[in-house]
Amino acid sequence: MNSKNLRLLIPLFSLLSALAVGSLVIALAGRDPLMIFQKMLHATLGTPYGVGQVIFRTTTLVLVGLAVAIPFQVRLFNIGAEGQLLMGAFTAAMTGTMLPATLPSLVAIPLCILSAMAAGACWALLAGVLKVRFGVNEVIATIMLNFIAQGITGYLLTWHFAIPSTVHTARITVNTIIPTFGSVTGWFTNSPANLSTLLTVGVALLFLILFYYSRFGYEMRAAGLQPEAARYGGINAGMHTITAMSLGGAAAGLGAANIVLGYKHYYESGMTAGIGFTGIAVALLAGAHPLWILLSAFFFGCLEYGGLTVNAWIPKDIFMIIEALTILLVISFSAFGKRLL
Repeated sequence: MNSKNLRLLIPLFSLLSALAVGSLVIALAGRDPLMIFQKMLHATLGTPYGVGQVIFRTTTLVLVGLAVAIPFQVRLFNIGAEGQLLMGAFTAAMTGTMLPATLPSLVAIPLCILSAMAAGACWALLAGVLKVRFGVNEVIATIMLNFIAQGITGYLLTWHFAIPSTVHTARITVNTIIPTFGSVTGWFTNSPANLSTLLTVGVALLFLILFYYSRFGYEMRAAGLQPEAARYGGINAGMHTITAMSLGGAAAGLGAANIVLGYKHYYESGMTAGIGFTGIAVALLAGAHPLWILLSAFFFGCLEYGGLTVNAWIPKDIFMIIEALTILLVISFSAFGKRLL
């Protein structure tokens, strides 16, 4: 078996193995695994509302998955998608409340999106500069920046911008709200799925073209695979490191379009709920490939919402176990595959 086929089969083996172990855990909990998965499948993909919920979760997971996958092109491990998403979400909410209500939506919405992307990019840029200028490991830097982002947004929310007796900011103006699919097309009625999903798919395809069909992407991947050889060939590895981190942060910040502009319409304490860390799992399962991230995020979106729908029969934590097992198995099978080759 060649390496390409093996790389394609590893995620499939991992998914099947994780589902098998998850079924065993469900059985040990005294429930019928087949019944649980049938109910979950019907609740997630069997109704328009369920599909909308899955699409909503998938949208954010794609973006935080890209936030991890983009730096990985230069062999950087961005653990900071959570903090970058937080900064983007808070900035988008603040921009949305401050823009005049008379501004056209075609101007107001892009301004909110760009501000969120800029906030995420700048937050990731800090880790990139520390890496290039001082040799600070990006894993340590991005983890610490997550805590700092939580502290900054928590302080600003609690002491300056929260509505009294609440844990959220004021609502964004109507002209900065991204419409839901239900309000525009009648699809996925009453679900939070919104038009930012279309933007997300476009961004994933854009990065696919950038990485694999452009000179810039070739240089970026070369800088990651062989930094010394890349420098000898005239490629600025440091510039690509900073660029990759910034692009990853911008992708994470873009997640605010789905959560803040398309759903909540304000910033709320704890609204990201660890989504940035799930993005690591999404990227690992997809092999950091932008196209496969769409499928990987959809799988995790189904697990996350599906776990809620069957919570009356089994704890949703079991589906968190399946998520974790999937990643552990991907890593294990990948290491085993390298030995075989």
